[in-house]
Amino acid sequence: MKQLSLLFLLSIMLISCQNDIDDYQVAKSELDIRLEGLLLEKSEGQGINYFILPESDDYNSIPQDPLNPITREKVALGKLLLHETASGGNPKMDVMAGTYACASCHPVASSFYSGRRQGIGECGSGFGAAGESRFFDIGVPLDSIDLQPIRVPTLLNVAYQDVALWNGMLGGTGTNAGTQAQWASIPENNLGFQGLEIQGMVGQDTHRLQIDENFVDTYGYRELFDRAFSNTQAFERYSKKTTALALAAYNRTLLSNRAPWQDYLKGDYAALSEREKRGAILFAGKAQCMNCHTGPALKDQEFHAYGFGHFDDSNNAVVLDDAGFDAVKKGRGGFTNNPADDYKFKTPTLYNLRDASFYGHGGTFNSIEEVIRYKLSHQLQDTSVPLSQIATEKGDVVLTEVEIQDLVFFIENSLYDSYLSRYVPESVLSGNCFPNADAQSKLDLGCE
Repeated sequence: MKQLSLLFLLSIMLISCQNDIDDYQVAKSELDIRLEGLLLEKSEGQGINYFILPESDDYNSIPQDPLNPITREKVALGKLLLHETASGGNPKMDVMAGTYACASCHPVASSFYSGRRQGIGECGSGFGAAGESRFFDIGVPLDSIDLQPIRVPTLLNVAYQDVALWNGMLGGTGTNAGTQAQWASIPENNLGFQGLEIQGMVGQDTHRLQIDENFVDTYGYRELFDRAFSNTQAFERYSKKTTALALAAYNRTLLSNRAPWQDYLKGDYAALSEREKRGAILFAGKAQCMNCHTGPALKDQEFHAYGFGHFDDSNNAVVLDDAGFDAVKKGRGGFTNNPADDYKFKTPTLYNLRDASFYGHGGTFNSIEEVIRYKLSHQLQDTSVPLSQIATEKGDVVLTEVEIQDLVFFIENSLYDSYLSRYVPESVLSGNCFPNADAQSKLDLGCE
């Protein structure tokens, strides 16, 4: 009798468990099922995992340059160097030494985007709350200011690219195979590294940084370099090249993997509201966003023309004469000299756009909604772009007002990782203020 009672109890428990499973399956709504089907289609059969970002310390799962494997020691060093304002050691104006860093244009406060339309390194003044109040120092000659002729992109999810910059000119492999004829001004490409590593090398010169053996000893970085590059000859260990490799390794770990969209992809169906799910369905389907914004970083490795404007479209940016601006405006074509590439720019990630404030390679939009409405229209900001170059998705979709708002809501909220402070050091070895150390920034940042 006791055995029968026990069997009866077990059967009841099994039925209860099965009901719980059935209830869980029912909890997957019609919206979830529709979205899952679209993601399966867009992943070319790879499934939802195709869109999931790895953990930042799961180095084996993060895309990396075979010539620069990610290590904990490189990441630790790169994390400090990106924010170290003492690295600003090669200024045009001596008084500006030690007042800027890579993070001047990539502060975490604005999700590693520039806090203003045009990034400013040397000769910038102030920071504000998120880099929005960094202005030109009016007391210096204009040609002494480190001004970029194009919008500074975020560092988030840069692991998912093998070339760097909007035109993809940096990188000596993969996407840039066959472009060797254009490398005369980029000899670093001949080293065979991917874009992030090359960017780390070229960027030190472009942005007037100086990290060498004197820097290492002056600010206490020798031990960190020794740990990160123990297999590198001592006479090469404290150099522009090793600095670049450390920065690239760190940058590859900057992943927006705590955004609600990532939680949803991992099976938490409550991570998104119904409105966000409707927006995601539009994003993956009718709105055609995933034609380009795909994969874990929601960006392909391609270049597309949408006729966006440039920095010369308004008075809110300054382009110096030596910027080669005609080539800048031609995007990929300005680098390859192939007319078929003219006016095409690299697909950006869509994560944390809410903090970007300016959108497009020229920063000519002030909201995500503006960009969406522009892509839905047949209007071109740069009317010199031939229609034959324009992406087929431009003006090819009609959305209702409700659909537009749902799509915006998804991009602004579901793709937003609010915990990026985990990637930033509490201090740098010099003890300097960061990401800027000019007098006004020190006040803005509470360093004084």
